[in-house]
Amino acid sequence: MTAVLTPKQLEANRLLGSPARNIMLRGGSRSGKTFILIRAIIQRAINAPGSRHAIFRFRFNHAKTSVWSDTLPKVLDLCFPALRVRFDKTDFFVELPNGSQIWIAGLDDKERVEKILGQEYATLYFNESSQIPWGSVETAMSRLAQKCTLAPEIARATGRAFLALKAYFDCNPPSKLHWSFQMFRAKVKPGTKEALPNPADYAEMLVNPADNAENLPPEYFDVLASMSAAKRLRFEQGEWASEVNGALWALEDRKAPDGKRMPGIDSLRVVAAPELQRIVVSVDPSGTRGDGAGDDIGIVVAGKGMDGAAYILEDATCQMSPEGWGRRAVERYDHYRADRIIGERNFGGDMVRFTVATADRRAAFREVVASRGKAIRAEPISALYEQGKVHHVGSFPDLEDQMCNFTASGFVGEGSPDRADAMVWALTDLMLTDGYDLVSATG
Repeated sequence: MTAVLTPKQLEANRLLGSPARNIMLRGGSRSGKTFILIRAIIQRAINAPGSRHAIFRFRFNHAKTSVWSDTLPKVLDLCFPALRVRFDKTDFFVELPNGSQIWIAGLDDKERVEKILGQEYATLYFNESSQIPWGSVETAMSRLAQKCTLAPEIARATGRAFLALKAYFDCNPPSKLHWSFQMFRAKVKPGTKEALPNPADYAEMLVNPADNAENLPPEYFDVLASMSAAKRLRFEQGEWASEVNGALWALEDRKAPDGKRMPGIDSLRVVAAPELQRIVVSVDPSGTRGDGAGDDIGIVVAGKGMDGAAYILEDATCQMSPEGWGRRAVERYDHYRADRIIGERNFGGDMVRFTVATADRRAAFREVVASRGKAIRAEPISALYEQGKVHHVGSFPDLEDQMCNFTASGFVGEGSPDRADAMVWALTDLMLTDGYDLVSATG
């Protein structure tokens, strides 16, 4: 049995071979995006002997389950049945007879990412990119640099000597606050919102489940029809949401019920902080072992100015072992000459205190206790933003995306709001210390 591409998949395949360097297929679930993108990568690997290509997901465990064990073998069987490849199950790459390699990786696995990013690649593919922080994408993009000679027959047919560099992306679109919308629809650099230098290099295409109906059971469309309007917009229609209903924060200014202007994050952004009277490093633990199985460790640095306003100085969130993130928190504490490290008591009570003390016993530490829900803790901090009392020193796209997906009913974004939680704890300590569950651990 061989695969027969649907008309929409054939159209997508033509786009993937177009002059655009960065291409996103966005749309609803089960629309065949991953299948057609992996097919294109295998063909590129065939066309350029000795070329290297990388397929990234945010979590390595998800990359192994979804790409390595499922879609990649399926595409090879259905589209390239005569191709004999070698699966390296130690380093997780596939090697073709012509020496080309396709690597699988998770961007949350620091040790593995450092190893993989020690090489250059002709193609990078960011699978389920709505889950990948922009900072991780930027780091990986620095390795899109392999110069590969095309096979002689391909060079003659195309009139080109070398394989063009390509970055592929796919996603079930999140909100318009996400970097994917900024880059592929608004045509601006994520975070800074500067115009892209060559917008024609960024192309996107909508591919939905209805475009792949012949490969799906009819009952699947009943499942989609039973979803909420917001979920159907994303998973059936493949559209970005304009704004999360009831979000506690927004990038742009909004009107309050009484007609007054509520400043958005962009309006409160500054280039530099004034003189600061206090600085804290806030840690939101996840209980992760640092092996990609858990959420990120939220680490946010904030200060209170002599003017009485608060300033977000850095988002240092990471995915590390306790030893790693404890050391990172202390590094930021030393770098900013902070007054203390704030840590939520979680996953074993004294874990954060112990982890920080292991990294440096001299670091002043204060423990905070979460006796209230995340949304309840976030609401008074949202009010400070509405009053113009909090400023971001520069841009923090991943933190701000989490903030704008935080509602009074809870967090509606991907994963856990680790960055936003750490920010809330930091600002609570700096601005609202009375009556907000602060328990001093060191006096």
